[in-house]
Amino acid sequence: METILLLTHSEADGSLPKAALEALTAAKTLGGSVTAAVFGGDVDAAAKTLAAAGVAKVLTASGDAFAQPRYATDAAAAAALAKGAGAQIVVAPATSRMARVAAGVAQRLGGRIDTHVTQLVNEGGPAIVRWYYKQRIEATQRRKERPWVLLVDPGAYPAARATGGAAPIEKVEVAPPASRTTVTGVKAPTSGEQTIKPDAKLLFVAGAGWTKKQADGKPNPEKAEKLILGFIRASGASLGSSKSLVDQAGEGQKVFEFMSHLNQVGQTGSTPRHPKGLAACCHGEEPHVVGWRFIRERRAVNLDPNCGWARGKADVLYVADAFVVMEKVNALLGAK
Repeated sequence: METILLLTHSEADGSLPKAALEALTAAKTLGGSVTAAVFGGDVDAAAKTLAAAGVAKVLTASGDAFAQPRYATDAAAAAALAKGAGAQIVVAPATSRMARVAAGVAQRLGGRIDTHVTQLVNEGGPAIVRWYYKQRIEATQRRKERPWVLLVDPGAYPAARATGGAAPIEKVEVAPPASRTTVTGVKAPTSGEQTIKPDAKLLFVAGAGWTKKQADGKPNPEKAEKLILGFIRASGASLGSSKSLVDQAGEGQKVFEFMSHLNQVGQTGSTPRHPKGLAACCHGEEPHVVGWRFIRERRAVNLDPNCGWARGKADVLYVADAFVVMEKVNALLGAK
């Protein structure tokens, strides 16, 4: 049986990213015992969480040099942990921090890497499932080269839970490499209301129909803004958008100030993984729907009974005016 390693980092407060526990669930599907490794400034809480999650042992690398995300120090710590574990299969969560260094780690280990993994399978040996060609082709693939580094997409697996175990925790001494950069602080641009919520139970996707002419023959984007934001605030849903809606800025049309290309869902956007999804005023054609492939329950509101959502792409289609529907929904939510 090949040695399997879960490789991750800790958060700024020392805790473990949720995506790391999801990657641990993926690693366990390969059938062998799993060793975990975590690096960061403070890893105590993260190591204890992993130790109670059914792993064989936990390796750690910590210190002030590894507190801030930095390629040189992160790659050194990750490579040292993988070598210390003697890992042949390295499973890591596709967080921004791990994605930044994973390819370099694979090169330092003399191995190979695959990203955007959505499933691990054991069919006479480890194999992965991932999507290609703008997420329209699903492929199963294997590699002979080892170590094999695998970045598992967040949301593809449920998070691992504590099993009551207490695996041993071992510290690996890693000499931080010389660095020419020093993190002095973080400066972020002023942003509006947070509308992207990866952990929300519901994804609400708005289409360009919200800015088109309504029943009175006139567009009413101001009312649309109030209805959409009202629903997002009252329901706690995450907000998505069709490409046509966020592209309207280049066409000189009214755009929603709280929405950007980061909200885009679809073939050229994101592929969120919320349990439920509700689309309103969007057509539901394939380029958009491919971004919904991980949404378990799909519903849509559209005046056109022949729209893309009606052709087998939505579990439920409400043929109705989205303005009227969402106004009623917001009233019901406000009454609670």
